[in-house]
Amino acid sequence: MHEVTLLINIVVALVVAFVGGIVARRIGLPTIVGYLLAGIAIGPFTPGFVGDTGTIGQLAELGVIFLMFGVGLHFSLGDLWKVRSIAIPGALIRITVTIYLGYSLSQLWGWSASSGIVIGLAISIASTVVLLRGLMDNGLLNSLHGQAAVGWVVVEDIATVLILVLMPTLANTTGVFDWRELGVTLLEAGAFVLLIVFVGRRLIPWLLLSIAHTRSRELFILAILAITLGTAMGAAELFGVSLALGAFVAGIVVSESPLSHQVGADVFPFREAFAVLFFVSIGMLVDPIYLINNMGYVLVLTALIVVGRSILTLLLGFIFPWQARTTLVVAAGLSHIGEFSFILGQAGINLGLLNQEQYSLILAGSLLSITVNPLMFRLINPTERLLQKIPTLWRLFNRHGPAPLPVEETIKDHVVIVGYGRVGRHIVNLLGEMYIPYLVIEADADRIEELSRRGVPILYGDASNSEVLTHAGLERARALVVAAHDESSSELVVAAARDIASNLHIVARATTEEGIKQLAQLGAQDVIHPELEGGLEIVRHTLLALNFPVHEIMRYMDAVRHDHYDMQVNTEEEHRLLHDLINASGNIEVTWLQLQPDTSIVGRTLAEANLRAHTGASVVAIIRKKEMLANPKSMTVFEAGDRIGFIGDKEQIGKVEKLLLKTDVSAMGVEWET
Repeated sequence: MHEVTLLINIVVALVVAFVGGIVARRIGLPTIVGYLLAGIAIGPFTPGFVGDTGTIGQLAELGVIFLMFGVGLHFSLGDLWKVRSIAIPGALIRITVTIYLGYSLSQLWGWSASSGIVIGLAISIASTVVLLRGLMDNGLLNSLHGQAAVGWVVVEDIATVLILVLMPTLANTTGVFDWRELGVTLLEAGAFVLLIVFVGRRLIPWLLLSIAHTRSRELFILAILAITLGTAMGAAELFGVSLALGAFVAGIVVSESPLSHQVGADVFPFREAFAVLFFVSIGMLVDPIYLINNMGYVLVLTALIVVGRSILTLLLGFIFPWQARTTLVVAAGLSHIGEFSFILGQAGINLGLLNQEQYSLILAGSLLSITVNPLMFRLINPTERLLQKIPTLWRLFNRHGPAPLPVEETIKDHVVIVGYGRVGRHIVNLLGEMYIPYLVIEADADRIEELSRRGVPILYGDASNSEVLTHAGLERARALVVAAHDESSSELVVAAARDIASNLHIVARATTEEGIKQLAQLGAQDVIHPELEGGLEIVRHTLLALNFPVHEIMRYMDAVRHDHYDMQVNTEEEHRLLHDLINASGNIEVTWLQLQPDTSIVGRTLAEANLRAHTGASVVAIIRKKEMLANPKSMTVFEAGDRIGFIGDKEQIGKVEKLLLKTDVSAMGVEWET
């Protein structure tokens, strides 16, 4: 059994983390809380199975690498620049003040100066993962307020990287700040960054493209892992900088490649799996007994993280001319600490700047702050209303004037479209041409950017794995179209939408025959299978070629769709429709003709034209300015541009066409009655 110690630890850690994550989601908490509690459950301070902290800790290093690689991969200087007036001064000021507050608090507790600085650094950095989840769940990720919060946390992420580079200079035991050591550290880090940026940004994208041309998915994934881990290890071994900095810079370089999105998709499973082990390893270091005995310290530190930093953000809103809503969203979204605080704390332990008990306080503060973070988002609206009751205070706080309500809060009688792939794009274009309001939910950043440029109403988020659907106004919508390619995700969306709006009409896309039935059972009234739909289209064209009427063909095809594409005639309704189809006349059909300005009947009424008497065909409808006039009255006047629907056999329709092509009706021997 000794030979499989590593496997046992991995399996137990993942299973317990899975259970913890499920429980956390069920009660409305971020999954990180569940992972941390799972780590406590298998840690050395609780009874039962005890995981090997050394083994899981080494695996957790991979989690740090992949987390920082992901930050670098999605880092966008352009996005940061758009919100620079909020993110840069706000983040830097709050980091500085929070470090001072954390240091001051530690001095009251009798900690050393270096420990105080580390705890100040640790509580000054919010969690990117928790922030993105909170913004997504509250439908704020693609709003201006959400973008400001993301830009703010990006500045904090960059600050984390720089702090990790500089932390070894705090570890000297001479009591005198070593400027020489600081200079050497900065030179080493700078040399590494320059080497990777100038050499790597040419070599790595070329290498990825070359591997892609081999058409081997395994080699491509191996190349990504080799680049990520190799760069991180090279940074640590050759330049003496942290693994985190190496991974972050590697991510920035890879983002220059045209294949960066595929890289992100392939790295995602590794990042998520090892990040889970990272959070579990953090939880294993927490001693619950110590925290219970020192609950006063825990609550004070948590209050500083949640309340103190939020108040500090609000005070900055009075100093800088930001929108009130933006300030409130940033204050709520960043009122916690997370994975980067753990990384800083671990670095502090490794350098001898923190002891295990002090680190436990940071972990407890993180756990509690993440737990209450969803509540902070719910306080945004009440806080805004409270401030508005004090006009003088509100004018000072909201110097940009009232922000427009998000589209999703004002839109109604709309169509919600989940997924902006090929199918979703066609639906959006069609609804736009028909002036039907719509809202798109999409999780791909590039597609969101494209939709934003077009001015399309959007919600950024994964509709199958977040609360974003609750912000789409489904109760006010006319229909929901689930056009995503992933059938399992579509099933989750349909089930959630049916819970939110029981009477909503849902159209869903299926990719398997089993999925057709499953989506229908979950509440989708219309389930479309593209491949089987192609077969129905062939049937339609075949029947049209045999001169069967369009209306009866469409009725029959709809019956097949409602029977989940079962082409066998085995229901009473299908038997009746097939009988109607067989017995329908192929000689009568509706033909649409458009009136040109010089057409002879323009300006005459339906009675004056008396088309039925002259041709045998009957006028059944007129389309005028995108409106349908069914069964037009005898006094209806024909106008240029009208599209007229005629019923008649081929000979009668032919007479109509000849008549409408003639501008001089007397040439046909026709005399109009006036």
